[in-house]
Amino acid sequence: MPLSSLLCMFLAFTFSGSGVAQKVAQYQPDIISQVKNVVTLNCQYETSWNVYTYWIFWYKQLPSGEMTYLIRQYSEDENERDGHYSVNFQKACQFISLTISSLKLEHSGKYFCALWELTVLEIIGKAEQKRRA
Repeated sequence: MPLSSLLCMFLAFTFSGSGVAQKVAQYQPDIISQVKNVVTLNCQYETSWNVYTYWIFWYKQLPSGEMTYLIRQYSEDENERDGHYSVNFQKACQFISLTISSLKLEHSGKYFCALWELTVLEIIGKAEQKRRA
């Protein structure tokens, strides 16, 4: 059995037992880490049956409640990296993790993943708009 299939089976087992709410599920206990260490946060997601392409975004919630954008992953691209943030994207497993390296005190907070889908109908609509312009 290929390694990727084993990984998907492991992730499915790890996240089983709960339904996916609003297409993403984060089952992560509170993490306490020391400054300069590395931490990884996990996100399992589910796409619609008619999805063509999608993006997954990672956000951090500030103490004020404001959400700040960190990094995004396009479904057709390789793993993204931006400064302290990098992702491990497993499209076949519908799983993504965010790794934060060289932790600093300002990295403390709540982190969220979000899924944005672009369906075939939306792509057709965008193409028609471009032809009219």
